[in-house]
Amino acid sequence: MKLKDIGEFGFIDKISRGCLIRPDNIVQAIGDDAAAFKVEADKLMLVTTDLLIERVHFLRDATSGFNLGYKSLAVNLSDIAAMGGIAREAFVGIAVPADCPIEYLEDLYQGMKSLAAEFSVNILGGDTVNSKTDLIINITVTGTVENSAILLRNTAQVGDVIYSTGFLGDSRAGLHMILNEIAVDSLALKSLFKAHILPRPYLQECRFLAAHEKVHAAIDVSDGLSSDLGHIVNESRVGAKLYASKIPISRQLKAFCARFEFDAIEFALAGGEDYTLLCTVAPDWAEKIADEYADTFHRPLFPVGEITDTGKIELIGADNKIQTIIPTGWNHFGAS
Repeated sequence: MKLKDIGEFGFIDKISRGCLIRPDNIVQAIGDDAAAFKVEADKLMLVTTDLLIERVHFLRDATSGFNLGYKSLAVNLSDIAAMGGIAREAFVGIAVPADCPIEYLEDLYQGMKSLAAEFSVNILGGDTVNSKTDLIINITVTGTVENSAILLRNTAQVGDVIYSTGFLGDSRAGLHMILNEIAVDSLALKSLFKAHILPRPYLQECRFLAAHEKVHAAIDVSDGLSSDLGHIVNESRVGAKLYASKIPISRQLKAFCARFEFDAIEFALAGGEDYTLLCTVAPDWAEKIADEYADTFHRPLFPVGEITDTGKIELIGADNKIQTIIPTGWNHFGAS
């Protein structure tokens, strides 16, 4: 058996068994956006780590050092956001090939520092080693969250309204432009390109959501709407119903898909790297919380569906036809 036969999450499920040796004070081990453990009576420590490898996650020749550094930190901050936390400290490990100029590395750190400053995150250290071929970046970020405010994947409840904090599918369009060397010749394409290379972590927004006890579960959209909602469905042992007409598609993505003959809904379902947040909210409180969110951030909280008891994800099309969705987002080791 090879990794491609079971996929990334099948592998995680296998290796997670037996990892928890001292369960005392551990609130969340392997299986969510970050690990969480008690450090104070009313506060939890969060820890997340992400690895970015040249030619797998990025093309060095297609991005500036600044943009790469910014995104490398942003993906970690998004994990802290998905848990309802405040990001605190960052540690950076890099493996550098001989052909990578020092100027590129300096620019890389400028990108990290720029985003770190925006969210009051310290970069406290890490490790630097030689790489034979590709640039490799590994960042670990710590955060804190109150015991009562932590958001998990396994706490969605039947009847909850599913919300997204932003548009879905834009990042996939930006990646398509990079891979196919499409010229950024319009404001719409520039916006999609930026969505991929400079994703914004929704830290303040998720702190707002975490403060409401009627917000039950959350996850960031790193692998695509269908895959990440699938994690909530599997971990919470529920189902989900999505409405195609409600999935937030930006006007830029609509223009892109019209121009290049793609399906915008498919981009949203299977895109990945949008780093918006999905959350589930008790139905009696959903509209009130969405209104407060809009008043606070001057952007809508988009309702995309609801949690069901079916054990599967269903998509309701514009013609009210029901389609069962198989998660199709990014999988590092999925069989091709």
